Amino acid sequence: MKSFTFQEINAIIDGEIIGKTSNKITGLEVIKKANNSQATFIGNRKFASHWTDSKASLAIVNDNIDLEPGDNRVLIKVKNADLAMAKLLDAFAPTTPHFETEIHPAATIDASAKIGKGSRVGAGCYIGKDVVLGDNVTLYPNVTILDETTIGDHTTIWSGTIIRERSVIGAHCIFHTNVSIGADGFGYRPSDDGRGLVKIPHIGNVVIGNSVEIGANSCVDRAKFSSTILGDGCKIDNLVQIGHNCVLGRSCIMAGSSGLAGSVTLGDGVVIGGSASIKDHTTIHSGATVGAGSGVMNDVAAGKTVLGYPAVDSREMLKQWVALRKLAR
Repeated sequence: MKSFTFQEINAIIDGEIIGKTSNKITGLEVIKKANNSQATFIGNRKFASHWTDSKASLAIVNDNIDLEPGDNRVLIKVKNADLAMAKLLDAFAPTTPHFETEIHPAATIDASAKIGKGSRVGAGCYIGKDVVLGDNVTLYPNVTILDETTIGDHTTIWSGTIIRERSVIGAHCIFHTNVSIGADGFGYRPSDDGRGLVKIPHIGNVVIGNSVEIGANSCVDRAKFSSTILGDGCKIDNLVQIGHNCVLGRSCIMAGSSGLAGSVTLGDGVVIGGSASIKDHTTIHSGATVGAGSGVMNDVAAGKTVLGYPAVDSREMLKQWVALRKLAR
């Protein structure tokens, strides 16, 4: 079990120490559940009142929150408790699953594939024709990488993920369990005789930049032609759908169960809230935010926040909600 003194913890997060404790810190917990061998975090004033009753020996606290540590307890004040928490979580993180051999004998790897130095391939993986894995790529058991796909250095792909042919994946990416990259886009048209639907072929690919993370059971569809693109640093939650020919700029965030229809464009730093839906051929410009559960039918200007279904400027939607409450009375 990992354990740290409060001085060792402060060496990790570089804050201001107030008080002291003789207790070693062996883990992290929310403020109401923590015991005297655990640290907790207070990043919002609404949680500060719980510190007196908490059994935690140490709290990481935003520096604009006034608290006293108490007997045998420590506060470490930082500019941003959430970012400090991320550093400490990394310090306490358990080791990842162990590989006995770099390339498991139960993996199937085409003779034409190129596997970089230090890459690890788990049992049941399939690596197709002319696939290229960079250095220090990790494929956990039962990952499928189909023909002519390239994957950059230090990318980690968890079990059950399928990456279809001709995909281009950058370095330092993380794909969680059961991600689908490069499946056919959703496209059908009524047949000439009106008695059925004609499937539209999708012959493009998916291009994903560096340091992209994609959550479990999320899907990124291949383009009809050219590429579906996710820019560097994008973070995609679980159960997200990204349709064919979408283009995401840098560092976009999409929360769980949100979805982009085909040919949506997101600028840099766009935030899409959970369960939000974006109509096809819509552009959401850089820095814009779409509230959870919203339905975007039209383009969104840079830096704007929209809410509701259909989504409108957040201030206008809030006025509408207030007016509806007044009518209900």
